[in-house]
Amino acid sequence: MATRIGFLACADTLPGAGERRGDAFEHDLVTAALRPAFEEAGLELVEIDWRAPLEDFANIPLVLLGTAWDYQDHPDEFLAKLEQLDAGGIAVHNPPAIVRWNADKRYLKHLAAMGAATVPTRWLEGIDAAGVSDAMDHFAVDRVVVKRQVGAGGLGQFSFSRSNPPDPDWTMGRPCMVQPFLPSVVEEGEYTFFFIDGDFSHGVLKRAAEGEYRIQSLYGGYECDYTPSPADLATASDVVEALPFARPLYCRIDMARLPDGHLAVMEAEMIEPYYYPEQGPELGPRMAAAIRVRLA
Repeated sequence: MATRIGFLACADTLPGAGERRGDAFEHDLVTAALRPAFEEAGLELVEIDWRAPLEDFANIPLVLLGTAWDYQDHPDEFLAKLEQLDAGGIAVHNPPAIVRWNADKRYLKHLAAMGAATVPTRWLEGIDAAGVSDAMDHFAVDRVVVKRQVGAGGLGQFSFSRSNPPDPDWTMGRPCMVQPFLPSVVEEGEYTFFFIDGDFSHGVLKRAAEGEYRIQSLYGGYECDYTPSPADLATASDVVEALPFARPLYCRIDMARLPDGHLAVMEAEMIEPYYYPEQGPELGPRMAAAIRVRLA
């Protein structure tokens, strides 16, 4: 009998659950890439809503966080559920301790302290229109990006410039991070390095649609094959080595090029990253093999 492996999703990404979000097709691409390889390895991929009752997880020894892409709006509830699963003897990957560390983007401070190249950032409990102008002065730039400290998928993110400032009464209304806008994100793209058990699996070049800077598919972004240079791969690998815990089952390092030509980490995603299976033809077998090791 095949060993059941849970793939945590949410109502908006699961098929057959009513209207789905615009990027739910990515859920389908990942599960389609994993399922055949899992079957060959004696594993059964089970798509399941992370909010499902605990009894629905019976006979599932391990869960992947999958496409639980609404977690950022319910972080406490999400983490509590992962801890319940973990306490019930289910191996959660990545584990709750990693999720807790990774959910708040202030983890970038740790990576910077460990020597990883990061984008210059101001960490604020909130920001208004005057704060945006002050940030531009601070960084000596004409454009900045304001992001949620707890967020994913580019949701709740803003970009302002001196010629296109926020409305005078605008406020972020939550803890945020402010960074100078990197022209390379539009001109060159954003690079993704996907690691499985600490080993490099595949690379992706993500490009924004015309007139956009966000590279997610929700905003028209698209992906290209990418074979990193040894220097760029070493830079991404250094970020994995800087993590304050053992190598996670999966880790996606997103990077962009600074004006000095060096890559800087934008995000080290270890909660529910999109796996980019179209650029990683060996993704399924590699994940299945890594899970088999974890189960053993």
